[in-house]
Amino acid sequence: MMLFSRKKKQTEEARKRLEYQMCLAREAGADDILDISKCELSEIPVSVFSMCRVLQKKVLIIHTNHLSTLLPKSCNIQDLSMLKILDLHDNHLTLLPEDMGQLVSLQVLNVEQNHLKFLPNSLSTLAQLQTLNLKGNRIRKVPESLNGLRSLRTFDISQNRIQILPQDLAHIRTLESKFMDYEKRKEQKQQEKLDFERRLNEEQRERTQLIMQSNSQKEQVLMSVKQEQGKLDQGLRDQQRYLEVERQRLQEELKQGERGATNLIHNLLEDSERRKQNSMLLESLEKERLRMDQLMAISQEENERLRKREVAAAMQEMLSESSMNKILQMVYETRRRQLVDEASSSMAEMDGKLQQVQAWQQLDQSKTIGQILSEAEMQKVAFEALQVKKDSKHTRIRDQIKLIENELMQLTQIELDRREIDTENLQGTLMEERQALSDLLQQLLKEKKQREKELRDLLAEMETKHETNQENYWLIQYQRLMDQKPLSLRAREEGVEKALVDLLAELSADQYLPLFAHHRVTLKMLCYMTVEDLQQIGVKESRLQRAILRRVQEGLPREDRRFVPVKEAAADLGEVQPSAPVESEAGPSSPSAPVPEEVLAQSECVVCMERESQMIFLPCGHVCCCQTCGAELHACPLCRKDIEQKIRMYRTS
Repeated sequence: MMLFSRKKKQTEEARKRLEYQMCLAREAGADDILDISKCELSEIPVSVFSMCRVLQKKVLIIHTNHLSTLLPKSCNIQDLSMLKILDLHDNHLTLLPEDMGQLVSLQVLNVEQNHLKFLPNSLSTLAQLQTLNLKGNRIRKVPESLNGLRSLRTFDISQNRIQILPQDLAHIRTLESKFMDYEKRKEQKQQEKLDFERRLNEEQRERTQLIMQSNSQKEQVLMSVKQEQGKLDQGLRDQQRYLEVERQRLQEELKQGERGATNLIHNLLEDSERRKQNSMLLESLEKERLRMDQLMAISQEENERLRKREVAAAMQEMLSESSMNKILQMVYETRRRQLVDEASSSMAEMDGKLQQVQAWQQLDQSKTIGQILSEAEMQKVAFEALQVKKDSKHTRIRDQIKLIENELMQLTQIELDRREIDTENLQGTLMEERQALSDLLQQLLKEKKQREKELRDLLAEMETKHETNQENYWLIQYQRLMDQKPLSLRAREEGVEKALVDLLAELSADQYLPLFAHHRVTLKMLCYMTVEDLQQIGVKESRLQRAILRRVQEGLPREDRRFVPVKEAAADLGEVQPSAPVESEAGPSSPSAPVPEEVLAQSECVVCMERESQMIFLPCGHVCCCQTCGAELHACPLCRKDIEQKIRMYRTS
């Protein structure tokens, strides 16, 4: 026998049925019946007792459940004192409360098919009880106190273990006897038959009269309907003529409105196209000017280097010629002296020495050329790395990719932590945010590859333009790039306020500094600008526009904040900032704040459960595997989607 019985979990259908019956009983005008049968209840809810007390329910039906007791804890049976019918059959009741006598209005008590072993003595105080059904229980003895039930008419104790009934039950005169006199019943049936035939004849006569009356009324109704139909037809024709005239008039007005709207849209499109062309022209002119300045500076330095190199080359050539003449002279003198002494032996020895000297010179020359070439390649590689590091667009894309990777890791951790909780709406929201972040990450990766390709093309163009015999060309370019001033410093020198530069740098909008410098925009001007004004000067991202205006208004004194445009304030108050970044018209906006370090430290590989998660799977966007386990997977272990691309994450402390 089990010491602890586990409660059976209520099904969804039973729970819905319980909620529906409770709502139906609370409605205005509902009857006095509360039916919560077949709801798989293990105990009666507390709200049932309060509802019976407040709404004064008279019938309570709780059959076909899993009840083991009638009265739960913290409930009082006096709340059911107004009940007249209590149906508890087909449950698991083992006993009834001792204070059942407090149900003074109870008339019918049905506890059929339960596990009752005895009855409480307080049942004898139920003076109005008329029906008591104890069929199909385990009762061995009927209390003798039941003779107090003076109103009892039906008493069913079949299918129990009772062997002897109390003699006092015979004194209850209201109990119906199952044995009746046959003749008495026969006379009663005959009398009922005669009464039925008499009533049938009367009903037939009444039916005939009703048919005649209905026919006459039907004719009168038909005549009145015909008259009303004629009037309605005439009114309908008049209404149709009026509606036709109104429809024609509205069609003319709509045509005029459409022509006006078409002209207005055409004018707006032309105006926007002209503004777009002007902004593109200004931007291209600015880029061309910067490029020409850079090329002029490079060409001047290259000319100076070339002149120095020519002078050094001339000096080196002169020194090499003089040293060669000295060597030749020494060799000539040596050979002349040796020819005098020993002509044949000295000539062979001299030839060997000359060949050795020539081999050494060639070896030194090849070593020097290799060293120069290797240094040039190293200088080129260093310049390429510095160029990628100094490029603001590439740096911004890298920062956005890192933020999106952290966002994806946080979403994956939240999804893993809340998977055991029944939150279907939250799972759907997390999936939508993760999909949006995955799409944005793929777009940023494409932009990063495109920017790296542009930088490599620029490097190739510079390599084709410089002279092949120029020394330390890439070293010069590297030093020039190191000495180049940052964009923020150049913007300050061009007249942009320091506070405005810091504000744009804080919002990751450094690329718009040339536009603000070109239009000579100040913080005081920004206080009175709108979203349309920022759109006109070239700031295309709607989210960045609102962020700039909001930060400017936050920096104003309190007495000046009344000049905030109403439209912008309403947009800021009504906008709901999403957790995942969205795509704007000009490009990807900045994601939300980075993930805390404690969240990153808790993410671990769901395969080996030992190492940290380091791989991002696309297109699903889950961050759930380390590099070792992720290299062998072809489908995401969380959502089972096919993996099209794997991205390695590098975390920094």
